[in-house]
Amino acid sequence: MGFLDALLGRSRPVKPDLDQLFGLPSAAITLQAAIGFTPTGAGSVCFASIEGGAFAQVQQDVWALLDADPERSGTPVEFSRDDYGYSWLLSRRGPDDLPALVNDLHAVNTALQDSGFGPQLLCSLVAFHDAELRPLALVYLYKRGTFYPFAPQPGEKRDNPLELQVKTIVKDDVRIEQDLTRWFPLWGAPGL
Repeated sequence: MGFLDALLGRSRPVKPDLDQLFGLPSAAITLQAAIGFTPTGAGSVCFASIEGGAFAQVQQDVWALLDADPERSGTPVEFSRDDYGYSWLLSRRGPDDLPALVNDLHAVNTALQDSGFGPQLLCSLVAFHDAELRPLALVYLYKRGTFYPFAPQPGEKRDNPLELQVKTIVKDDVRIEQDLTRWFPLWGAPGL
């Protein structure tokens, strides 16, 4: 960072570190032991909508990559678009197979990044629930290289005390986003 950047308060963006996703299995064990939240087996990748042949090819490549896994049953990945115009790729695995789900999310992010679509990547999430089926997600912010908890409630409300509790619980397992204004709600996210 240059002197003028420091003087004007500018900072360089954090380089995405997709390997941070591999901390999720450890965070899942910690969450289950501490407050009883377990993985649902669903995970999503969100990116700004992309049109054209190049992205259609990447989409087919991702589909083929995830479909090639002999352990997978059912649809390898589901593509959808939300009300805000963002695209989502949803992967499902067994609730006890979080490492494979994390590999799926890593593969999707890497395929998009390596194909030149990294700037369009927004976030990835892994869904959890407790015995009362309360939803929770650990969300990875691609452009920040950090995670935050998102605990939606009916009526587009959030369980802020639970989110802050989860932040404290998993802080040793994953890099937590310290700027709470970046803890964006993901209403209607696939898999959550």
